[in-house]
Amino acid sequence: MENIIKAGIFGVCVGDALGVPVEFKKREDLKKSPVTKMLEFMSWNQPKGTWSDDSSLTLCLSEVLSKGYDLEKIGESFVKWVKYGHWTAHGKLFDIGGTTKHSIARLIKGESARFSGNIFEEDNGNGSLMRILPLAFYLKDEESIEKIYQTVKEVSSITHGHFRSVFACFIYVIFAIELIKGKSKTEAYDYMQKVALGYAKNQEFNPKEIELFNRILKNNISTFPEAEIKSSGYVLHSLEASLWCFMNSESYSEAVLKAVNLGEDTDTTAAITGGIAGIFYGFENIPEEWVADLVRKDDIEKLCERLDNNLKQNL
Repeated sequence: MENIIKAGIFGVCVGDALGVPVEFKKREDLKKSPVTKMLEFMSWNQPKGTWSDDSSLTLCLSEVLSKGYDLEKIGESFVKWVKYGHWTAHGKLFDIGGTTKHSIARLIKGESARFSGNIFEEDNGNGSLMRILPLAFYLKDEESIEKIYQTVKEVSSITHGHFRSVFACFIYVIFAIELIKGKSKTEAYDYMQKVALGYAKNQEFNPKEIELFNRILKNNISTFPEAEIKSSGYVLHSLEASLWCFMNSESYSEAVLKAVNLGEDTDTTAAITGGIAGIFYGFENIPEEWVADLVRKDDIEKLCERLDNNLKQNL
């Protein structure tokens, strides 16, 4: 499939922009009045097509990867986002999670990106999962699971260093890489389960932590009823919800609208869902009018081309 990087990155940004106007809304309210198109103002009082921190940090990571992997430069790009509005929709940020804010404050004070992240159990929001997708493009030809895990761990840990956040990102990246390779949903899901459980066993990770992922790794998350899928900002909820929306959809629009209409952390759930849905269904499956509404779409497209060119050159 052509434009797979563009499909994934636009998938994130469009999903994010669909969710921004209704962030924090309850599921029962969205059941009465579901989102079906790109809206404006409302929760954050932003114009139509505005994306938030999910896309900003995904684009920051993409930009660094378009020049080569450099952890400190990724940290620097996050600092530029906070201080100067780098890769924001309108020149300044309007949404930042607590864990991300504290970690970037450490970077601003001069801490290395290797040691800036929060590491406690309460620091397991979805702030690293929401921005991790570009690593799937960078690592798609990597044969070493160890290298994939360690790279994901480094990039997650700039802000989110607790094992749970890192392992959630690892699961998502492994799954996304299989979709990039053209695998079916079921093939990608089965492979992700096998790799994640096998690696966890091999590394003797804390079994109590791994058990928290049982609904994804020991079951098929797509078979759970919607009432059992939560959509808060907790990383495990976001991973479950995004996989659930993707596995239970037949198109990009169905996947991301399902995500938005789960309520609560609407933009992030839809961004995480949108990344894998974009890869799987293709850029041409993202509704044209949503792409047309997206703020800075030309800048995003140019960045996707730069990332694509750099990764091709380094094959």
